[in-house]
Amino acid sequence: MENISAIAKFRDLLSCPRFIAALGVWDPFTARVAESLGVECVHIGGYQLAVSHVVPEPLLSLTEIARTCRYVTTAVRIPVVVDAGAGFGEPLHVMRTVKEIERSGVAGIQLEDQIYPKRVHYHKGIEHVISEEEMVHKIKAAVTARSNPDFVIIARTDAMATSGFAEGVKRANLFLEAGADMAMIFPNSIEEARRAPREIKGLVCTVNGEGNRLGRPVFSVREYEDMGYKLATYPTALLCPVMQEMKRIIGHLKCHGTSGLPQNKMISWRKECEDLIGLDEYYRIESDTVEHPTK
Repeated sequence: MENISAIAKFRDLLSCPRFIAALGVWDPFTARVAESLGVECVHIGGYQLAVSHVVPEPLLSLTEIARTCRYVTTAVRIPVVVDAGAGFGEPLHVMRTVKEIERSGVAGIQLEDQIYPKRVHYHKGIEHVISEEEMVHKIKAAVTARSNPDFVIIARTDAMATSGFAEGVKRANLFLEAGADMAMIFPNSIEEARRAPREIKGLVCTVNGEGNRLGRPVFSVREYEDMGYKLATYPTALLCPVMQEMKRIIGHLKCHGTSGLPQNKMISWRKECEDLIGLDEYYRIESDTVEHPTK
Protein backbone atom coordinates (compact mmCIF):
# COMPACT_ATOMS: atom_id res chain seq x y z
CA MET A 1 0.00 0.00 0.00
CA GLU A 2 1.14 3.55 -0.58
CA ASN A 3 2.37 5.49 2.42
CA ILE A 4 0.27 8.56 1.57
CA SER A 5 -2.83 6.34 1.33
CA ALA A 6 -2.30 5.00 4.83
CA ILE A 7 -1.76 8.48 6.22
CA ALA A 8 -4.83 9.85 4.45
CA LYS A 9 -6.97 7.01 5.78
CA PHE A 10 -5.77 7.58 9.33
CA ARG A 11 -6.37 11.33 9.08
CA ASP A 12 -9.90 10.58 7.87
CA LEU A 13 -10.47 8.35 10.89
CA LEU A 14 -9.18 11.05 13.22
CA SER A 15 -11.48 13.65 11.69
CA CYS A 16 -14.65 11.57 11.92
CA PRO A 17 -16.64 11.57 15.17
CA ARG A 18 -16.39 7.88 16.08
CA PHE A 19 -13.89 6.30 18.44
CA ILE A 20 -10.99 4.23 17.05
CA ALA A 21 -10.20 0.86 18.63
CA ALA A 22 -6.61 0.26 17.45
CA LEU A 23 -6.12 -3.45 17.99
CA GLY A 24 -2.64 -4.51 19.06
CA VAL A 25 -0.85 -6.72 16.51
CA TRP A 26 2.74 -7.93 16.21
CA ASP A 27 3.16 -9.36 12.72
CA PRO A 28 1.58 -9.41 9.23
CA PHE A 29 -0.60 -12.41 10.08
CA THR A 30 -2.29 -10.88 13.13
CA ALA A 31 -2.70 -7.59 11.26
CA ARG A 32 -4.36 -9.23 8.28
CA VAL A 33 -6.71 -11.27 10.47
CA ALA A 34 -7.77 -8.03 12.16
CA GLU A 35 -8.26 -6.32 8.80
CA SER A 36 -10.30 -9.25 7.46
CA LEU A 37 -12.73 -8.84 10.36
CA GLY A 38 -13.31 -5.14 9.74
CA VAL A 39 -10.83 -3.55 12.14
CA GLU A 40 -10.12 -0.04 10.83
CA CYS A 41 -6.70 0.57 12.38
CA VAL A 42 -4.03 -1.57 14.05
CA HIS A 43 -1.29 -0.69 16.49
CA ILE A 44 2.15 -2.27 16.72
CA GLY A 45 2.84 -1.75 20.40
CA GLY A 46 6.19 -2.18 22.06
CA TYR A 47 4.76 -4.65 24.56
CA GLN A 48 3.37 -7.21 22.13
CA LEU A 49 6.24 -6.79 19.66
CA ALA A 50 8.79 -7.37 22.41
CA VAL A 51 6.96 -10.43 23.71
CA SER A 52 6.88 -11.83 20.17
CA HIS A 53 10.68 -11.35 20.07
CA VAL A 54 10.96 -12.91 23.57
CA VAL A 55 12.67 -9.84 25.07
CA PRO A 56 11.58 -7.04 27.44
CA GLU A 57 10.23 -3.98 25.63
CA PRO A 58 13.21 -1.70 26.46
CA LEU A 59 15.52 -4.05 24.51
CA LEU A 60 13.74 -3.66 21.18
CA SER A 61 15.81 -1.95 18.49
CA LEU A 62 14.77 0.58 15.86
CA THR A 63 15.74 -1.96 13.20
CA GLU A 64 13.36 -4.57 14.64
CA ILE A 65 10.50 -2.09 14.88
CA ALA A 66 10.98 -0.64 11.39
CA ARG A 67 11.31 -4.11 9.85
CA THR A 68 8.07 -5.25 11.48
CA CYS A 69 6.35 -2.08 10.26
CA ARG A 70 7.41 -2.81 6.69
CA TYR A 71 6.12 -6.39 6.87
CA VAL A 72 2.79 -5.31 8.36
CA THR A 73 2.14 -2.37 6.03
CA THR A 74 2.85 -4.62 3.05
CA ALA A 75 0.22 -7.07 4.28
CA VAL A 76 -2.70 -4.71 5.00
CA ARG A 77 -4.45 -1.69 3.54
CA ILE A 78 -5.71 -0.25 6.83
CA PRO A 79 -3.68 2.36 8.74
CA VAL A 80 -0.94 1.07 11.03
CA VAL A 81 0.31 3.08 14.02
CA VAL A 82 3.52 2.12 15.81
CA ASP A 83 4.97 2.59 19.27
CA ALA A 84 8.56 3.84 18.94
CA GLY A 85 9.15 4.20 22.67
CA ALA A 86 11.35 7.14 23.61
CA GLY A 87 12.47 7.60 20.02
CA PHE A 88 15.86 5.97 20.67
CA GLY A 89 17.52 8.98 22.21
CA GLU A 90 17.68 12.74 22.00
CA PRO A 91 16.09 15.03 19.37
CA LEU A 92 18.61 14.08 16.70
CA HIS A 93 17.94 10.36 17.27
CA VAL A 94 14.20 11.02 17.24
CA MET A 95 14.54 12.63 13.82
CA ARG A 96 16.12 9.51 12.39
CA THR A 97 13.54 7.32 14.11
CA VAL A 98 10.68 9.28 12.54
CA LYS A 99 12.26 9.16 9.09
CA GLU A 100 12.83 5.40 9.26
CA ILE A 101 9.37 4.69 10.62
CA GLU A 102 7.60 6.96 8.13
CA ARG A 103 9.45 5.26 5.27
CA SER A 104 8.14 1.90 6.48
CA GLY A 105 4.61 2.87 5.44
CA VAL A 106 2.87 3.40 8.76
CA ALA A 107 0.38 6.20 9.29
CA GLY A 108 1.60 7.44 12.66
CA ILE A 109 4.22 7.12 15.36
CA GLN A 110 3.93 7.15 19.15
CA LEU A 111 6.72 8.76 21.20
CA GLU A 112 6.90 8.89 25.00
CA ASP A 113 8.50 11.06 27.68
CA GLN A 114 10.28 8.21 29.46
CA ILE A 115 14.05 8.15 29.81
CA TYR A 116 16.25 6.51 27.20
CA PRO A 117 17.45 3.88 27.49
CA LYS A 118 14.18 2.77 29.00
CA ARG A 119 14.49 0.45 31.98
CA VAL A 120 12.99 -3.01 32.31
CA HIS A 121 11.51 -1.97 35.69
CA TYR A 122 8.97 -0.07 33.59
CA HIS A 123 7.13 -3.40 33.38
CA LYS A 124 6.73 -3.28 37.18
CA GLY A 125 5.32 0.24 37.07
CA ILE A 126 8.59 1.93 38.08
CA GLU A 127 8.79 4.71 35.54
CA HIS A 128 11.20 7.59 34.96
CA VAL A 129 10.29 10.56 32.80
CA ILE A 130 12.46 13.24 31.26
CA SER A 131 11.76 16.95 31.77
CA GLU A 132 8.91 18.52 29.86
CA GLU A 133 11.42 20.79 28.09
CA GLU A 134 13.38 17.79 26.79
CA MET A 135 10.21 16.15 25.51
CA VAL A 136 9.05 19.34 23.81
CA HIS A 137 12.36 19.44 21.93
CA LYS A 138 11.88 15.82 20.88
CA ILE A 139 8.35 16.48 19.62
CA LYS A 140 9.50 19.49 17.62
CA ALA A 141 12.29 17.35 16.16
CA ALA A 142 9.73 14.71 15.18
CA VAL A 143 7.53 17.31 13.49
CA THR A 144 10.52 18.66 11.58
CA ALA A 145 11.64 15.19 10.50
CA ARG A 146 8.41 13.94 8.96
CA SER A 147 8.27 14.31 5.19
CA ASN A 148 4.49 14.32 5.02
CA PRO A 149 2.88 16.94 7.27
CA ASP A 150 -0.11 14.62 7.70
CA PHE A 151 2.02 11.82 9.18
CA VAL A 152 0.55 11.54 12.69
CA ILE A 153 2.70 12.13 15.77
CA ILE A 154 1.29 10.88 19.07
CA ALA A 155 2.99 12.20 22.20
CA ARG A 156 2.66 9.94 25.21
CA THR A 157 3.20 11.07 28.77
CA ASP A 158 3.76 8.74 31.71
CA ALA A 159 3.78 11.65 34.16
CA MET A 160 0.39 10.81 35.67
CA ALA A 161 2.08 7.78 37.23
CA THR A 162 5.23 9.57 38.38
CA SER A 163 3.96 13.05 39.27
CA GLY A 164 0.18 12.98 39.42
CA PHE A 165 -2.83 13.83 37.28
CA ALA A 166 -2.22 17.58 37.01
CA GLU A 167 1.32 17.09 35.73
CA GLY A 168 0.11 14.60 33.15
CA VAL A 169 -2.54 17.00 31.86
CA LYS A 170 -0.04 19.86 31.81
CA ARG A 171 2.42 17.82 29.76
CA ALA A 172 -0.23 16.59 27.37
CA ASN A 173 -1.22 20.18 26.60
CA LEU A 174 2.40 21.29 26.22
CA PHE A 175 3.11 18.42 23.83
CA LEU A 176 0.08 19.30 21.72
CA GLU A 177 1.22 22.92 21.61
CA ALA A 178 4.65 21.71 20.48
CA GLY A 179 3.09 20.10 17.41
CA ALA A 180 1.93 16.62 18.42
CA ASP A 181 -1.32 15.61 16.72
CA MET A 182 -2.63 13.63 19.66
CA ALA A 183 -1.74 13.08 23.33
CA MET A 184 -1.60 9.65 24.93
CA ILE A 185 -2.20 9.41 28.68
CA PHE A 186 -2.38 6.79 31.43
CA PRO A 187 -5.07 7.76 33.97
CA ASN A 188 -4.68 6.14 37.37
CA SER A 189 -8.38 5.95 38.20
CA ILE A 190 -11.85 6.07 36.70
CA GLU A 191 -12.23 9.68 37.85
CA GLU A 192 -8.96 10.72 36.20
CA ALA A 193 -10.00 8.93 33.02
CA ARG A 194 -13.23 10.94 32.94
CA ARG A 195 -11.59 14.28 33.67
CA ALA A 196 -8.64 14.08 31.33
CA PRO A 197 -10.38 14.58 27.95
CA ARG A 198 -12.13 17.66 29.34
CA GLU A 199 -8.85 19.23 30.48
CA ILE A 200 -6.63 18.34 27.54
CA LYS A 201 -7.00 20.72 24.61
CA GLY A 202 -6.78 18.36 21.67
CA LEU A 203 -7.18 14.76 20.61
CA VAL A 204 -6.63 12.28 23.45
CA CYS A 205 -5.90 8.57 23.36
CA THR A 206 -5.04 5.94 25.92
CA VAL A 207 -4.16 2.28 26.38
CA ASN A 208 -6.82 -0.29 27.18
CA GLY A 209 -4.40 -2.23 29.33
CA GLU A 210 -6.30 -5.41 30.14
CA GLY A 211 -4.31 -7.44 32.63
CA ASN A 212 -2.29 -4.49 33.94
CA ARG A 213 -1.27 -4.92 37.58
CA LEU A 214 -1.30 -1.21 38.41
CA GLY A 215 -5.04 -0.79 38.79
CA ARG A 216 -5.39 1.37 35.70
CA PRO A 217 -9.01 1.30 34.52
CA VAL A 218 -10.22 -0.24 31.27
CA PHE A 219 -13.46 0.64 29.53
CA SER A 220 -15.76 -0.35 26.70
CA VAL A 221 -15.63 1.38 23.33
CA ARG A 222 -18.88 3.17 24.16
CA GLU A 223 -17.48 4.44 27.46
CA TYR A 224 -14.31 5.75 25.83
CA GLU A 225 -16.38 7.50 23.20
CA ASP A 226 -18.71 9.05 25.77
CA MET A 227 -15.75 10.34 27.83
CA GLY A 228 -14.21 12.03 24.80
CA TYR A 229 -11.30 9.76 23.87
CA LYS A 230 -10.44 9.51 20.20
CA LEU A 231 -8.50 6.24 20.27
CA ALA A 232 -7.35 3.43 22.51
CA THR A 233 -4.78 0.75 21.82
CA TYR A 234 -5.33 -2.86 22.87
CA PRO A 235 -1.89 -4.39 23.52
CA THR A 236 -2.95 -7.60 25.28
CA ALA A 237 -6.38 -8.36 23.80
CA LEU A 238 -4.94 -10.77 21.23
CA LEU A 239 -1.53 -11.58 22.65
CA CYS A 240 -2.50 -13.10 26.00
CA PRO A 241 -5.40 -15.26 24.75
CA VAL A 242 -3.26 -16.54 21.86
CA MET A 243 -0.62 -17.72 24.32
CA GLN A 244 -3.23 -19.43 26.51
CA GLU A 245 -4.72 -21.28 23.54
CA MET A 246 -1.26 -22.41 22.45
CA LYS A 247 -0.60 -23.71 25.97
CA ARG A 248 -3.90 -25.57 26.00
CA ILE A 249 -3.24 -27.34 22.69
CA ILE A 250 0.37 -28.18 23.55
CA GLY A 251 -0.72 -29.49 26.94
CA HIS A 252 -3.39 -31.69 25.36
CA LEU A 253 -0.85 -33.09 22.88
CA LYS A 254 1.61 -33.91 25.66
CA CYS A 255 -1.00 -35.53 27.91
CA HIS A 256 -3.19 -37.32 25.37
CA GLY A 257 -1.07 -37.71 22.25
CA THR A 258 -3.36 -35.59 20.07
CA SER A 259 -3.97 -31.87 19.66
CA GLY A 260 -7.59 -32.23 20.77
CA LEU A 261 -8.64 -29.98 17.91
CA PRO A 262 -11.94 -30.76 16.11
CA GLN A 263 -10.77 -32.63 13.02
CA ASN A 264 -14.07 -32.02 11.25
CA LYS A 265 -13.26 -28.29 11.36
CA MET A 266 -9.54 -28.37 10.63
CA ILE A 267 -9.96 -28.52 6.85
CA SER A 268 -12.06 -25.35 6.82
CA TRP A 269 -9.78 -23.65 9.37
CA ARG A 270 -6.74 -24.42 7.23
CA LYS A 271 -8.59 -23.11 4.17
CA GLU A 272 -9.24 -19.86 6.06
CA CYS A 273 -5.49 -19.46 6.61
CA GLU A 274 -4.82 -20.08 2.93
CA ASP A 275 -7.54 -17.65 1.88
CA LEU A 276 -6.04 -15.05 4.20
CA ILE A 277 -2.75 -15.12 2.29
CA GLY A 278 -4.50 -15.20 -1.09
CA LEU A 279 -3.22 -18.63 -2.08
CA ASP A 280 -5.71 -19.00 -4.96
CA GLU A 281 -4.21 -15.97 -6.71
CA TYR A 282 -0.75 -17.52 -6.48
CA TYR A 283 -2.15 -20.75 -7.91
CA ARG A 284 -3.60 -18.76 -10.81
CA ILE A 285 -0.28 -17.07 -11.61
CA GLU A 286 1.56 -20.38 -11.62
CA SER A 287 -1.17 -21.98 -13.73
CA ASP A 288 -0.73 -19.21 -16.31
CA THR A 289 3.06 -19.62 -16.33
CA VAL A 290 5.22 -22.44 -14.99
CA GLU A 291 2.32 -24.84 -14.31
CA HIS A 292 0.53 -24.11 -17.58
CA PRO A 293 -0.65 -27.41 -19.10
CA THR A 294 1.24 -28.46 -22.20
CA LYS A 295 -0.82 -27.98 -25.31
